[in-house]
Amino acid sequence: MRALFSRIPISTATSLFSSPAKPLAPSPSLVPLRLVRRFAAMAAAAAEEFVKGRVFPNGVAVITLDRPKALNAMNLEMDLRYKAFLDDWETNPNVKCVLVESSSSRAFSAGMDIKGVAAEIQKDKSTSLVQKVFTAEYSLICKIHEYAKPYLCLMDGVTMGFGIGLSGHGRYRIITERTLMAMPENAIGLFPDVGFAYIGAKAPGGGAIGAYLGMTGKRISSPADALFIGLGTHYVPSGDLGSLKESLLSTNFTADPHKDVESLLTGYKKEPESVPQLEKLLPVIISSFGADKSAAESVEELNKCSQSGDTEVAEWANDALAGLKKGAPFSLCLTQKHFSRVASSHGNSENHLSKLAGVMKLEYRIALRSSVRDDFVEGVRAVLVDKDQNPKWNPATLEDVNMDKVESIFEPLGSDAELNV
Repeated sequence: MRALFSRIPISTATSLFSSPAKPLAPSPSLVPLRLVRRFAAMAAAAAEEFVKGRVFPNGVAVITLDRPKALNAMNLEMDLRYKAFLDDWETNPNVKCVLVESSSSRAFSAGMDIKGVAAEIQKDKSTSLVQKVFTAEYSLICKIHEYAKPYLCLMDGVTMGFGIGLSGHGRYRIITERTLMAMPENAIGLFPDVGFAYIGAKAPGGGAIGAYLGMTGKRISSPADALFIGLGTHYVPSGDLGSLKESLLSTNFTADPHKDVESLLTGYKKEPESVPQLEKLLPVIISSFGADKSAAESVEELNKCSQSGDTEVAEWANDALAGLKKGAPFSLCLTQKHFSRVASSHGNSENHLSKLAGVMKLEYRIALRSSVRDDFVEGVRAVLVDKDQNPKWNPATLEDVNMDKVESIFEPLGSDAELNV
């Protein structure tokens, strides 16, 4: 029951907690406030169960995500609790490093709790929940990226969307043979956010791999590929994670915890058994998803590649085309523009998009505007609610996308409305 609270709109909560047999209290202005407070308290209590924090005697602070039935999907209350732990431990001299894990091997985190946000937007496009959720998520991502103490994530199992936001910007990113990563947001009419464009810009290929993964929603299940593009820093077989954690909890930290952690990880990391497939395909990925390619040009190039005499290239191209067909045309154009701008800014310290904070500020603008477009609610309906996998996008084709409207998504919100990180 508690797992449902994060997805229950306030108006629905009113009907749940009111008694149909009796009239409400005589002061109508006070009743909604009481109900709101009760709902908030229950949501906070659920977050305490889903995000658990503990500091061990040797100085290792552990965050355990424990919402297995939802694959550790993160709601607003969970985001706030997670960040509160990091804020507290950052200044606590007894804490030497932070380890983030899941209670389940099925998933580290499948991302944001999408359904609840979409339901609120469908009722009221001006709902404040949108700003609250993206402010909490993006502020948390920046906190993780700038965290001074060692921050380790055990990315075992499904790690998608905001799950990559929680792990991909940390210092030590441990992947296993069970790690499954993807950014599937285009398929629900949104865009691949959580600073994935920033990760992609740093990967080989000048941002092309990031654009490819972001636009197609391609899943990464190979440890070699995850390491190649920088989503992981260390490959540790899943069977060794328990021993790794025990060793960390028994470490006597020196004045240099980072050195201690790096030494420990060196003893556990293994080389993947396969070579990175993305490295072999890098030339065609660049030719198809380079920063100078529009979404329509990417489709055109992929159609050419699908006719290649190289079977591996042809299969890759057809798979990429199938991924693009799942995405909302407006989202694809938006994603291409965003990833291109971030990739082009990489290495230019004078450009605000060369820093993660700058990227997150821009993504906040994009998120607030793209989430209230009809494509988002329609995508969630088709993929997560009715599951008919047949969304009715508007516009319906890449040719119908108004690029002026795409450009307007990037415009400033106003000094008092921007993300403050």
